[in-house]
Amino acid sequence: MPDVKERASRKELSTAEGASREPHAGHTREEGSSAQGHRTRLAERVHEVSKLDCHSEEKTLSSTSLDGKGKETMPSDFWDHLKEQLSSVPPDFSCALELLKEVKEILLSLLLPRQTRLRSEIEEALDMDFLHQQADRGDLNVTYLSKYILNMMVLLCAPVRDEAVQRLENIADPVRLLRGIFQVLGLMKMDMVNYTIQSLQPQLQEHSIQFERAQFQERLNKQPSLLNHTTKWLTQAAADLTTPPANCPDTLDSSSTPGPSPSDAAQSPSEPLSPAMVLSQGFLNLLIWDPENEEFPETLLMDRTRLQELESQRNHLTVLASVLLVASSFSGSVLFGSPQFVDKLKRITKSLVEDFNSRPEETMQTVSEQVTQEIHRSLKNMGLAPLSSDNSASLVGQLQNIAKKENCVRSVIDQRIHLFLKCCLVLGVQRSLLDLPGGLTLIEAELAELGQKFVSLTRHNQQVFGPYYTEILKPLISPGQSARVEAL
Repeated sequence: MPDVKERASRKELSTAEGASREPHAGHTREEGSSAQGHRTRLAERVHEVSKLDCHSEEKTLSSTSLDGKGKETMPSDFWDHLKEQLSSVPPDFSCALELLKEVKEILLSLLLPRQTRLRSEIEEALDMDFLHQQADRGDLNVTYLSKYILNMMVLLCAPVRDEAVQRLENIADPVRLLRGIFQVLGLMKMDMVNYTIQSLQPQLQEHSIQFERAQFQERLNKQPSLLNHTTKWLTQAAADLTTPPANCPDTLDSSSTPGPSPSDAAQSPSEPLSPAMVLSQGFLNLLIWDPENEEFPETLLMDRTRLQELESQRNHLTVLASVLLVASSFSGSVLFGSPQFVDKLKRITKSLVEDFNSRPEETMQTVSEQVTQEIHRSLKNMGLAPLSSDNSASLVGQLQNIAKKENCVRSVIDQRIHLFLKCCLVLGVQRSLLDLPGGLTLIEAELAELGQKFVSLTRHNQQVFGPYYTEILKPLISPGQSARVEAL
């Protein structure tokens, strides 16, 4: 049997359960020639690979491998056919041998290079020539071999698969067992792919940074005006910091919205500009970029689609938090002290605000009806006094008013999400979550996801184009801050 000591080192693999690729950004007008277009697409591909999330969807199994077919495309009648073969007298092992051969190849693919002894043991235990001889004699022990495979899977699987492998040990039917083995082996293969990607991620990122910068420099050499839009973008960011826009009056009850005011995010005009803050302001401005404005920064063209998705996610969270804040002011602490009620209200609102951008009035009318009904139902179930007709009408009216851009609740929440994202760029996501602005605590998990995506995107962009940003920012900041620009 395999050496259990091998399991300890194999268990050190920190695996994830899926990988998802982010969408491509659109090609630019500079792709005039096919060669230039090819180089641009290659740069986009390297950019995408460097940002792969090592959490692939488990369903993404190989379509050319039997382990993938066993879960996704292998027809159920195949397994019925295998059962017939094994149940016949004498048994027919042709399909079983094919499956065992595939299992052997998968097990060997899961081994690390240094696990030579385990490799030799698997080669010997699943020697296909010997198994064919046993099958010809009619004494191939499929059950025994399945148990051996399970023992090997226990040694090789990542901790996240322990429970799935243990469940297989309780299956007595040989066909069901083989089918389950293939399903779990498919996940184990994806775990190994994820581990490999995770191990190579630093090298991939460094290669991407150097490659993307070299490709951009090549284009810049041919087109000196390539940074014009980027320069205008950062210049506007500096102007925004020195002349902050007027805030919507914060009319929210202070007891329900503790925390710093959104105006705290603005830099005082008397303070010298910080290069890092100018760049952060620039990144934040991209989340409210007019889609009709073609003067998008050249250094961020490959991330434009991703930024638009983050902007959409931010808008949905603004509406969600606004709805929860208004609802809490009418429901009191009892209802909103119930995690079950809050989760249900969030699920209802999330499902309805998907169409907010295209149909804000209709969406908020539906939201106001559903939220009010849920509050009435929950108050009744908890034996609390129902809302008066005046309060119900006021609740519906305030929820529907969120559809208006000038709505103060929505404006304040939007500014506070803006403040949170700004803190994420400066302090990091985890530290920013420790001191959320008022009104955002109920969407903490959603904000964490948004913040992490935003920080990851901006950090990679800054690593690639930092030298160009440095040169652009030098004339925009005071002489005393010039040395700090070099840190970009």
